[in-house]
Amino acid sequence: MSDTNQVSISMSSGDMDEIFGAIATIQSRLSPVLISLTREERKGLLKMGDKSVAFVEKAMEHAIANPTLVPPYTDIGELKKDVIAVRDLLKIQNQLKQLNEGLDDTIMLAGSEAFTSALSFYNSVKGAVKKGVPMAKSIEEDLADRFVGKPRKPKGTPPSDN
Repeated sequence: MSDTNQVSISMSSGDMDEIFGAIATIQSRLSPVLISLTREERKGLLKMGDKSVAFVEKAMEHAIANPTLVPPYTDIGELKKDVIAVRDLLKIQNQLKQLNEGLDDTIMLAGSEAFTSALSFYNSVKGAVKKGVPMAKSIEEDLADRFVGKPRKPKGTPPSDN
């Protein structure tokens, strides 16, 4: 990874308010139609993937054109609604997936840059402690309490067998 800073974002509170407002609008428009399933309920359902969409649409077309072949327990009106719902919701989901991937990537890179900078500062502080710079020891102790690195083994400790 490059040493150059690739993420330099500064969002105003107005931008954040507008974004959260847009998200709230999406949630309020979708929440009346969205369903929550348990893990067990999900396991028991047939899954309609990309290949199944074409099959379902073709079956619907044939059922509409040939109503005498439709079993009495199949409601063609509900089938049409479900097909249209899947089509519409997939369009929304695809846009949200792209947006979420961009958010994930940006968060990851910004976090990596921030963590790299914080580690650089921490290493600088540790060097300052070795040189006896005032205040460096208290900063090092404060940061060491929060440091997420693996604890160092004391010198001369043999490697473990696990």
